[in-house]
Amino acid sequence: MAADEPLVLGIETSCDETGVGIVHGTTLLADAVASSVDTHARFGGVVPEIASRAHLEAMVPTIERALRTAGVSPKDLDGIAVTAGPGLAGALLVGVSAAKAYAYALGKPLYGVNHLASHICVDQLEHGRLPEPTMALLVSGGHSSLLLSSDITSDVRPMGATIDDAAGEAFDKIARVLDLGFPGGPVIDRLAKEGDPAAIAFPRGLSTAKDPAYDFSFSGLKTAVARWIEAKRAAGEEVPVRDVAASFQEAVVDVLTRKAVRACKDEGVDHLMIGGGVAANSRLRALAQERCERAGIRLRVPRPGLCTDNGAMVAALGAEMVARNRPASDLELSADSSLPVTDPHVPGAHAHTHDHDHDHDHVHEVSKENLYS
Repeated sequence: MAADEPLVLGIETSCDETGVGIVHGTTLLADAVASSVDTHARFGGVVPEIASRAHLEAMVPTIERALRTAGVSPKDLDGIAVTAGPGLAGALLVGVSAAKAYAYALGKPLYGVNHLASHICVDQLEHGRLPEPTMALLVSGGHSSLLLSSDITSDVRPMGATIDDAAGEAFDKIARVLDLGFPGGPVIDRLAKEGDPAAIAFPRGLSTAKDPAYDFSFSGLKTAVARWIEAKRAAGEEVPVRDVAASFQEAVVDVLTRKAVRACKDEGVDHLMIGGGVAANSRLRALAQERCERAGIRLRVPRPGLCTDNGAMVAALGAEMVARNRPASDLELSADSSLPVTDPHVPGAHAHTHDHDHDHDHVHEVSKENLYS
C-alpha cells in the first residue's frame, strides 16, 4: 500500500442504508453500514421520510465506527466524498450536509460524487484498477443501466437504461404478489434455486430486432407474472411459487446478460462489470459468467456486500478523484435527486475542470488545524 495513496472517507445516504467507508487508494479499511430496511419492510417499500430520519440518527455513530475500524484519525483524511445524487432527495440531503460539516471542520476537500459511478468504481477495491474502457451493467431497486466508462472520474456514457421499472423494483413487486415480503430479491433468488426456470414462458421485454438494442423494460414482465398468478388463484389452483420465482428470475437475467454481452461485443470492450444490489443475485452472476466466457469477455462482479449501497463505493470514487487531481466541490454543494450519470462528480463553481496539474481547489478557506474534537 503506497504511502502517497489518498485516504478518503465516503458517505452514502441515497436510499435506506447509511453507509460510511474509508479507503486508502484501492484498499478498503472500513465499511460501516446502518440499514433501516427492517423499518420499511412493514410498508412494503422504502418510506423517504423514515429513511431520512434514520440517516440522521445513524450518521455520527456510523462515521465514528468507520474511523475506529480503520484505525485512522479524521485529521489524516485527504478528502471527504459523499453521494450527491441520484437518490431520494431528503435522504441525500442528510449525507451531503454531514459531509459538508466534516469537510469544513477538518479543512479537507469535499467531493460530491455520482451514486451510479460509485457502484462501478467499488470494483477497484476487490479486483484492482478498472480497465479503461469498462462496460458496466448496473442493476438495483432504482436503476437498470448499461454504461460505458473510459475514465470513471470524468467520462461515463449511458448506452441503455430501463424505460419503466428497474430490475430490483420488479423483484420487489413480484415478491409482494407472492406474499414473500420486502425486499424481494434475496427471497426470490433463494426459492428460484428449488424451481424450474423453464416451467413458465414469461416474456422477455424489448427483445425483438426492432427494439432498442440496449434498453430494458420489466413492466410487461411484471404484469404477465402477476396475471399468471391471479389466474391460478382464480381457478382455485395452488401457485407453484418456486417455479414462478425461477421462471420470472430467468426472464430478467436472460435479458440483462444478453444485452450487456451484446454491448461489449458491439463496442469492442473485453471487460464487463456488474454492480448494484441485484448483482448479488446468484443466477445473474452464473449466467453472466457463462455468457462472458463464451464471448471471450472478462467478468468483474464485486462480492455481494459491495454490490448493495455502501460507503466504501463512495470513498473508492472519492479516492480516484483525489488521485487524478479532479477539482473539489464547494460548500454550496447541493443534493440532486436526478443527477445524470454523465456527471460522475459535481465540481465547485470555480473549478479548473481541465487543469489537472493544479493542486486541489481548496474552496473553503478555513485553517488547516483540526477543528474536529
